Amino acid sequence: MDDGAIIDLYWKRSERAVTETKNKYGRLCRGIAMRILRNMEDAEECEQDTYLRAWNSIPPKRPDILSAYLGRIARNLSLDRYDREHAEKRGKSQIPLVLEELEECIPDENAREISDMELREVLNQALASLTEEARGMFVRRYFLGSSIREIAEELGFKESRVKMSLLRSRNSLRKVLEREGVTV
Repeated sequence: MDDGAIIDLYWKRSERAVTETKNKYGRLCRGIAMRILRNMEDAEECEQDTYLRAWNSIPPKRPDILSAYLGRIARNLSLDRYDREHAEKRGKSQIPLVLEELEECIPDENAREISDMELREVLNQALASLTEEARGMFVRRYFLGSSIREIAEELGFKESRVKMSLLRSRNSLRKVLEREGVTV
């Protein structure tokens, strides 16, 4: 079933919308949650919470890209759960590493003098300036929470190539932010 038909089911408040969403995007949502949480039970729970959140937000929202919309919900729910469960300890998840890597090029929420909307626009501009390959690695690492090894294996590259690409992407992002007057 195509995304438009699934969204129409949500608008009609048909419970079939959740079933069709799970059939088409369950693996994506569970995969994102699993990369962050590293626990199948927690990942499955976040997957189910994603469907509930989608049910409660569609309508009034009408997402342009359903996979990205669901992925963002799954990611945010997983990060929230991760924060709650790891407030005092660090687990085997990639999240602490990912956040540490991004600290050098994303302005601190409390220190920045730019709105979230403006920051989003600058980030989109920076990502658009990357090659498709570099952008893909960046999204896999910093949005999906994939490890360097997972990215390298998926793309058939050596880990050193992935690390160098991510470093260059972060440096490029930092330069775009500085050019736009966003201090890091």
